[in-house]
Amino acid sequence: MKKPTLLNTFIRDYQLWIMILPAILVIIIFNYIPMYGVQLAFREYDFTKGFTGGEWVGLHYFKEFINNYMFADLMKNTVVISLATIILGFPAPIILALIINQVVWKKWKKMIQTTVYLPHFISMVVMVGLLNVLLSPETGIVGHIMKSIGLGDINLLASENTFVPVYVLSDIWQHAGWNSIIYLAALASVDPQLYDSAKIDGANRWQIIKNVDLPAIVPTMIILFILSMGNILNTGFEKIFLMQNPLNLPVSEVIATYVYKIGIISNQFSYSAAIGLFNTMINFVFLIAMNYIAKKTSNISLW
Repeated sequence: MKKPTLLNTFIRDYQLWIMILPAILVIIIFNYIPMYGVQLAFREYDFTKGFTGGEWVGLHYFKEFINNYMFADLMKNTVVISLATIILGFPAPIILALIINQVVWKKWKKMIQTTVYLPHFISMVVMVGLLNVLLSPETGIVGHIMKSIGLGDINLLASENTFVPVYVLSDIWQHAGWNSIIYLAALASVDPQLYDSAKIDGANRWQIIKNVDLPAIVPTMIILFILSMGNILNTGFEKIFLMQNPLNLPVSEVIATYVYKIGIISNQFSYSAAIGLFNTMINFVFLIAMNYIAKKTSNISLW
């Protein structure tokens, strides 16, 4: 049988290609075309010459960033916040999904799901505003509780020691419920006969979770973990920037906020483009490495 050509495949499935055409155009326009601006990282940007002009300086700005006195602190802060978010935040939706999946009463289950999903839709500005109000040592409920147990007036958002825990825990509270949806979808595909067989064999809830639920979501867990490692240096700019203040700046200044201040505020476009490209390349290396390890150890990978 003759193998169909690419053109024949397009002609045969043209309806499907028409359906996904808007998505393809969005990706091309907003993801691929802007990649042309990457060349700014290797040029001395000149407003009068546009994106194609400016003197070619090669790796000058990359060397400048690596030799910058803030380089070590920026990398440290970014990695610490990212790793803390992954280590504590990655298991949270898994545990939540496993717990929700064990709820038998459907109305109660729906109510729990709705409750844990809602924080995801809170605006980041509102979210940080809530943190400022709740954690205020003078007027916040958390501040009053800390006073009542003898911890004194501690501003959790203005302390270098508490900034990362506050950021990570609030991030888990806001997104764990929404991120659990994909695990609940994976659990929904489990054959009900497996649960019945486990109960007949006398398995308790923990044993059902361990031997039925967890094996069903392991492939999903691995894929999402690979993707999360590909974003290890991509801390959320908006939330960190809104939570920043002069007192916590030594631990809250990350690559994303530094690029904004250098590129937008200081108008050093080539320098900020080089930093952004450096950040992307590190993430890409982590993604490739994690995908390779997952493929070798579990035969599950993105490609």
